[in-house]
Amino acid sequence: MRILFLSHYFPPEVNAPASRTYDHCRIWAEDGHEVAVLTNVPNHPAGKIYPGFRNRICQTSWNGKIRVHRVLTFLAPNSGVALRTLNYLFYMVMAPLVAPFLPRTDVVVSTSPQFFCGLAGYLVTRIKRARWVLEIRDIWPESIVTVGAMKKSRAIRALEWLESFAYRKADAIVSVTDSFVDHIAARGADRNKIHVIKNGVDLSLFTEPGPDAREHALKEVPGLSAVEGKFVAAYVGTHGMAHGLETVLEAAELLRAEKDIAFLLVGDGARKQELLRQRDARGLNNVIMLDQQPKSSMPLIWAATDVSLVLLKDQPLFAKVIPSKIFESMAMRRPIVLGVRGESREIIEAAGAGMGITPESAQELADAVRALRDDRERWRQMGESGQRYVKEHFDRAVLGRRMGEVLEGVLSA
Repeated sequence: MRILFLSHYFPPEVNAPASRTYDHCRIWAEDGHEVAVLTNVPNHPAGKIYPGFRNRICQTSWNGKIRVHRVLTFLAPNSGVALRTLNYLFYMVMAPLVAPFLPRTDVVVSTSPQFFCGLAGYLVTRIKRARWVLEIRDIWPESIVTVGAMKKSRAIRALEWLESFAYRKADAIVSVTDSFVDHIAARGADRNKIHVIKNGVDLSLFTEPGPDAREHALKEVPGLSAVEGKFVAAYVGTHGMAHGLETVLEAAELLRAEKDIAFLLVGDGARKQELLRQRDARGLNNVIMLDQQPKSSMPLIWAATDVSLVLLKDQPLFAKVIPSKIFESMAMRRPIVLGVRGESREIIEAAGAGMGITPESAQELADAVRALRDDRERWRQMGESGQRYVKEHFDRAVLGRRMGEVLEGVLSA
């Protein structure tokens, strides 16, 4: 099977869509399929090209057995609306322009968000005369209205029409949550062509840390030594409009007197600079903020932490979301304090892997961190239970092959 995957993000970028796309493509290539990725020049989140890359019309390289085509990219930081929208639209233009010059393909997979990357899949399939599988990792445009990036308008209604168009035209749709299925069907998709392939974790990379892993992490990751000797509650990921990370700062203020507790925020995003400003204005010495780290450093980050914080704003839409970082946390045997309702909460409760709190409640967040610090036996049991559960249900190798079966089914239909 010849597969062409359209993704706005791809390694060396380290966000969730880049990781999911790479892991699935790697698995398919290992299974003998011809796999190519059509993506941007790596520049997320700062809008600056990574060292070793250049912004050209199209350039091809290899990542293991995966052929990677990178198109000319309109560079924009992951903040604001206008420039990011141009960045998204530019990719939707470049993908079909480059597609005629790419090798033949049997099936095109495109992933959304961002929305225009998903829609580009339709254009490329018409050019390549291939089948189209649309992957939905978040509900756009509804999510951009929810976080306040845009208001309901004619533009949003136009995007909703395009959303329904894409659902109707795709040969198959892959949703990352059960909760998205009703929305996708209500917008015109045939339920029989919707498949749920949830996020998971690469268990060869994220595994139980050894006895010296924490000490090694403190030495290897710049800035991480600041948490030495502390009980560390860490948020690792995008510092975006959807996450409500001001709650972490408020919880840190409540626990200011607890000298053995530290909060660690690792990553970048639209809210990063404002969070840094607020931290410094409040004089929160118990909050350590590190820049985005390469994927290879993620196990070290988790090894240096005690509790994983998984947080989103208190919005109904986010009850349908399953943040992928919960699976990394569980694989690394780290209990989770979860400020998300809905399907994510159900997973954590079934796994016995953490504590649920009311989203955006600083008091409950502070209480949960303190409780896990004070009850190390409960902390240990949650970590072990979560690790067992993720190995049984969320091994990305298994899930990736399940998605490969969806692609094969589309070709045989």
